[in-house]
Amino acid sequence: MAFYGWRPYVPVADRRRKALREMERRKKQGQAVSPVTIEGRTIATTFWGKAWCENLERYSDYENRLPRGRSYVCNGLVVDLQIAPGKIQALVSGSALYKVSLKVAPVAKAQWKSICNDCGGAIDSLVELLQGRLSKGVMERICRQKQGLFPTPAEIQLSCSCPDWADMCKHVAAALYGIGARLDRQPELLFRLRGVDELELLASAGKAAPLSKQAPAAGKRLGGEDLSAMFGLDMAQSATADAGVAGRKPAKKKRAEKAAAAPKGKGKPKKKTASTQRGKLSAGAPKSLRPAKE
Repeated sequence: MAFYGWRPYVPVADRRRKALREMERRKKQGQAVSPVTIEGRTIATTFWGKAWCENLERYSDYENRLPRGRSYVCNGLVVDLQIAPGKIQALVSGSALYKVSLKVAPVAKAQWKSICNDCGGAIDSLVELLQGRLSKGVMERICRQKQGLFPTPAEIQLSCSCPDWADMCKHVAAALYGIGARLDRQPELLFRLRGVDELELLASAGKAAPLSKQAPAAGKRLGGEDLSAMFGLDMAQSATADAGVAGRKPAKKKRAEKAAAAPKGKGKPKKKTASTQRGKLSAGAPKSLRPAKE
């Protein structure tokens, strides 16, 4: 094996200790270190992280080396991972510390414009976009194979300092899976990596659906029958009640009309005095209770 320059096998525990020592050394030197930390055995848990990993596994070009890469990243062997527009740099601890360099082509302008046009009017929240909480159709369009945001194998240039002759070595695979884990926490990095601005999706939504100027179509206006069905109201009864209230005359007006209709010449009705009331009461009472004549 020495002929091919292979290093002796190093157990995982030793590689992990070596990775930790390297991270500490670089931190002391003032270098920015961003290791990939995986909790449990699941690399990604959010929409964008899972979508990235699924995209990797979709291409047969990568399938032979991906399992080893998954093992490396889950064991915490990606010492450092830096993602910039069109470029990924990583340090992966193996038999030695290897440098991984990946170049990713930007999304073609026509392709990005097509994504924006197709999603226009359906994205109005940057938070929902980054959290992957938009409609299934919108997210599928953004992640569409060969026509979405994720790069194809032809759009990625792979390089590693290890002696493995294959372009897709386990260290490169570990770095690629590390991107999926990083997108769990920073999904906006996918847009940075592909050289596009996610705010343009929001801008296209505003152009496609100017809510302040767009009136509802004639067939979409609600009538009374639609409102009664929507809100569970008996609109017929309500309309009858409103008509009754509208036709009811005020009490003062009623009295005035009644007085005007009364025959003329008759005076006002006499007021009932206390003596009149007593006379009526005594006339109807038993003799024993009638008051004596004065």
